[in-house]
Amino acid sequence: MSTTTQTPPRTRRALPPLMQLTDAAAERLRGLYAAGEAGRLLRIGVKTKGCSGLSYDLSWVDAPEPTDERVTDKEVTVLVDRKASLFLIGTTMDYEQKAMSAGFTFTNPNEKGRCGCGESFHV
Repeated sequence: MSTTTQTPPRTRRALPPLMQLTDAAAERLRGLYAAGEAGRLLRIGVKTKGCSGLSYDLSWVDAPEPTDERVTDKEVTVLVDRKASLFLIGTTMDYEQKAMSAGFTFTNPNEKGRCGCGESFHV
């Protein structure tokens, strides 16, 4: 007498979104897309830089690369360089205005630390 045991299929855990935009980031991008960067898209990547190893790299492109990941949130689209996607899963992009500076900031759950000046991070 032989018996076989069937293992139920594994349920996959849902992945967090690759990237999300805050209302402030979406509003700022809408303004940029409507004005000087009309017809272009923002590409987000990471590059080797700084004392902690990686930094966020933002560039304007006329067309997506075939390997770019397209992220649309709050009806605004940004591109993510596929090579950066593992570093950015679950990241929230914000736009902050301070007394002496303004710019996009990132809250990345994959970061394990940042350098003292805040320009670079490591995972």
